[in-house]
Amino acid sequence: MRLTILGGGGFRVPLVYGALLGDHAEGRVSQVTLYDEDPGRLSAMARVLADQAAGVPDAPAVSATADLDEALRGADFVFSAIRVGGLEGRAADERIALAEGVLGQETVGAGGIAYGLRTVPVAREIARRIARTAPEAWVINFTNPAGVVTEAMAEELGDRVIGICDSPVGLGRRIARLLGARPEEAWIDYVGLNHLGWVRGLHIGGRDELPRLLADTEALESFEEGRLFGADWLRSIGAVPNEYLHYYYFNRDTVRAYQKARQTRGAFLRDQQRGFYAEAGRPGQRPGEALAAWDRTRAEREATYMAENREAAGVGERDESDLESGGYEKVALALMRAIARDERATLILNVRNRGTLSALDAQAVIEVPCLVDANGAHPVAVAPLPLHAAGLVTSVKAVEREVLAAAASGSRADAVKAFALHPLVDSVTVARRLLDGYAAEHPNLAYLR
Repeated sequence: MRLTILGGGGFRVPLVYGALLGDHAEGRVSQVTLYDEDPGRLSAMARVLADQAAGVPDAPAVSATADLDEALRGADFVFSAIRVGGLEGRAADERIALAEGVLGQETVGAGGIAYGLRTVPVAREIARRIARTAPEAWVINFTNPAGVVTEAMAEELGDRVIGICDSPVGLGRRIARLLGARPEEAWIDYVGLNHLGWVRGLHIGGRDELPRLLADTEALESFEEGRLFGADWLRSIGAVPNEYLHYYYFNRDTVRAYQKARQTRGAFLRDQQRGFYAEAGRPGQRPGEALAAWDRTRAEREATYMAENREAAGVGERDESDLESGGYEKVALALMRAIARDERATLILNVRNRGTLSALDAQAVIEVPCLVDANGAHPVAVAPLPLHAAGLVTSVKAVEREVLAAAASGSRADAVKAFALHPLVDSVTVARRLLDGYAAEHPNLAYLR
């Protein structure tokens, strides 16, 4: 089986390859093709993967190319993990928004809109190329903002594109362990959009155990989301939100913390990864050095994740138990296995609504538990959202639709509308200034007129 990774020079590629190295079942991935427009990043990543594969019998073969059609031809699965504008673009997204006093995070608020406006035209073109060159391939989208990008690609690929995110998986795992259950044995009642969802129940043996957790202040405040939001707030809403909802529920606190920070998250990652790629790409390296550099960089990256939010909440550094990622690479592997081998699985994924949430139309991409088999991912019926959650979901989906419209029409008016309608942008005047600032910074936005 052949896997193509678009954005194959990206920092998280070794997570995916590491998961593949641990898969020894029949019909496993035997060929990985890395596609990237940056030859330096491709070369460095190929070294890291070679270090990972050292001593592993029958490790998937790795090839690299800067030719998109060559990368796609013959692929059974395509992972899309691109970053239009790079980390320099992310740093600019954050800086421009914070100068206007609003959030610039890469998927939430003004920064997410700017990133979407840059990315959607590219994602649509990639989807068209896949439909033409590898029409039987399944596409797994990692590219942020994952919800709107998956919806854009679905215009061409239908249900053969599925979006994934590790945040709900990590959250469900932490709650299950607190309740004394094995995560794989728990049913997680999770619903929303990408980076905008809530765990409303966690069922073990047919019984919802979440009320037991909500009643226990000590247990609630012993894990990442409980410390971020506080026990009282979680009990008030009767759910545990995805960590990204901290940007909504504590917006002023978070913006203030980001404005006070020495540098934004995007600027930190930009500088950190410059160092990593320079080290990993250095000539004359000994075996294992590139992988060691990646491991060190990843550990620092995980430890500093959402540091400003924790500062705003006054909860200090991350606990060791919270450093384990949600395992998006494991979700991707489970998704591939379920489709390729008909190994049925239940996974939280980004898929088209198909009537699952009555407040949204059938084509809207949502993030919910899905049953996965050889025919793809099928969203599970969920209870309606409470009004406060439905309001946020419909507002943000309206913004996503304006991003899709602006990317299709090139209309400045549609782009301004996307910024102005977002719950975290409080003025049409600010929305116009944001678009002017982003258009001046990013050549990728020259299409807006």
